[in-house]
Amino acid sequence: MRKTTATTAAALPLVLAGGLLALTGCQWEKDALGSDKPELSVSGAYLPQPAMDDMAAAYLTVRNDGGKADQLTSVTSTLSDDVTMHTTEGSQMKHAAKLDVPAKGELSLARGGNHLMLGKLDHKPKVGERIEFTLHFAESGPIKVKVPVETATYRPGKG
Repeated sequence: MRKTTATTAAALPLVLAGGLLALTGCQWEKDALGSDKPELSVSGAYLPQPAMDDMAAAYLTVRNDGGKADQLTSVTSTLSDDVTMHTTEGSQMKHAAKLDVPAKGELSLARGGNHLMLGKLDHKPKVGERIEFTLHFAESGPIKVKVPVETATYRPGKG
């Protein structure tokens, strides 16, 4: 009996340490799964071939699978040094300093709604060309995306 008590007493710190490691591992796993931070991805990006030589619009979707919201704070591009974010309310287009990317949700940049405007283009992009954009966020690191230039036609579900 005495030997069992000694063994149990000696094992107790190891059991407690193992429990703490398990809890720490659970927290790490929770973070890795995105429960406590944004987890962003970009899809559906396109730039309709512009009718004008000096101005274009771009559209995309930023998805957040994480448990924390983020904000798109700016966008840069190889096509223009003048990229701005806009919202559309009714028929009114307004400059936006930032756009929200909700937790477990998405930010949609589409015709008739939120979108990117590019002014002072370096050149008029052609269909098939791919333009590099870098999206900058308040919480997450920047995301680079190659945006295809497409024929300017109506795209149901994409604006």
